Amino acid sequence: MTKIALMSSMAAVLLVAACQTTKDAPNLAVLGVDFSWQGVPACSGKPPAFKISNVPAGTKTLKFWMTDLNVPSYMHGGGTVEYKGTGEIPAGAFSYMGPCPPTGSHDYRFEVTALNATGDTVLGRGQATRPFPF
Repeated sequence: MTKIALMSSMAAVLLVAACQTTKDAPNLAVLGVDFSWQGVPACSGKPPAFKISNVPAGTKTLKFWMTDLNVPSYMHGGGTVEYKGTGEIPAGAFSYMGPCPPTGSHDYRFEVTALNATGDTVLGRGQATRPFPF
């Protein structure tokens, strides 16, 4: 898939997502989010593996979103994975535009949201930031 096609697909997903209304659960959990860039080449569409902790009961999906804190307007995207009872999310579990800083190192933040079965209630949120290259 070309970068233009991928960016168009991500824009369509964002438009659909913007139309959905979600609410925060009254007892919103703080997710622990851990990952490493080890073994992730620059400009790769394969995200790293993640360890997500403190995932609340009732979570059916985990939504990932990456932001380049040095260029927040650049849309890296993210993805949604089915939560199967373990916080071990394998490398490549979704597609995105990987870190590809033009010069030097940039700081990248992954935000993770835990959603219920219907996707209308946020059960937890967490984030982690790492420089790339590390």
